[in-house]
Amino acid sequence: MSVVDNAVYVDGRRAEEPESLDRTVETLQRCEDGKATFCWIGMLRPGPDDIAAIEDEFGLHELAVEDTLHGHQRPKLERYGQTEFAVLRPARYVDEEEEVELGEIHLFLGPEFVVTVRHAEEPDLAAVRRRLEDDPELLAHGPFAVFYAVLDKVVDDYGPVLDGLQNDVDQIEDQVWNADPAVSRRIYKLTREVIEFQRAVDPLVEIFDELRTRFGKQSTTPDLELRRLMRDVQDHATRVRERTQGLRDLLANILTVNSTLVAQRQNEEMTRLTEAGYVQNEQMKKVSSWAAIAFAPSLVAGIYGMNFTHMPELEWSYGYPFAFGLMLLLGLLLYLGFKRRGWL
Repeated sequence: MSVVDNAVYVDGRRAEEPESLDRTVETLQRCEDGKATFCWIGMLRPGPDDIAAIEDEFGLHELAVEDTLHGHQRPKLERYGQTEFAVLRPARYVDEEEEVELGEIHLFLGPEFVVTVRHAEEPDLAAVRRRLEDDPELLAHGPFAVFYAVLDKVVDDYGPVLDGLQNDVDQIEDQVWNADPAVSRRIYKLTREVIEFQRAVDPLVEIFDELRTRFGKQSTTPDLELRRLMRDVQDHATRVRERTQGLRDLLANILTVNSTLVAQRQNEEMTRLTEAGYVQNEQMKKVSSWAAIAFAPSLVAGIYGMNFTHMPELEWSYGYPFAFGLMLLLGLLLYLGFKRRGWL
């Protein structure tokens, strides 16, 4: 089987380490009455046969078993008879890829057993087990003490994820103000990661509400100290939810600001292009005007330079001054006309 650790605890202390699942059940049956006794079976990526064996020994509900086999469940806490079934989504942040990697932990909590099923290497529940074994008074509370410790570990690990996301958001803000063209894609990608992380965090509210209801109704309610510990984890989870929502809102605002700045820069560029076009148009007006002024004398000179025998005013003694004056007059009239229109 894919069992990574299997131990029986009596009054919060590790009593035996059965070699098989059958031996675990036998050990529970022969333990002395009046003592807090339960087993904790930790499993990593179990197959259908492994889950079926656990189902047969502890009478797990088929719907909970089906969820465990298929995975990809949202965080939740459900009750099937005397067994509690919980799903938690641990997370870690891969800063190089700017991705939130979500794991999955399933817990079956019965009066005398805890089965933890991990679908990924992280988080390592061995550290959680050692922490509990170092505190027998807490572990003596039974399966709910294990649930508290696992839940506390998952929520605590959300802190570094938020720190990584916050660091990247700060970098994105600098990119926005520095007009980095690649920042829009980064904002969108990081927003998706925050949303995925939020889907793992938000359902914790329902879990704590369900725990508060169970603690108030069940005769096997854990004592006051364990309730206080659960409330402390709930406070941490609430802060995680608030920070996550704050990051999502901040990214939405950054995206809006970035869109505004991009539009502003585009408008400024269009204004510069318009101004450049206006200046160019004014220059073209001047060039065209002077070209037209120069064209008038050239037209007269060209006509009189065709060397035909019969042309008007060729034999006139004032023909040359007349032609020259006509050139000046046409140029002056054109100049005054263009000047009046503001082209010169």
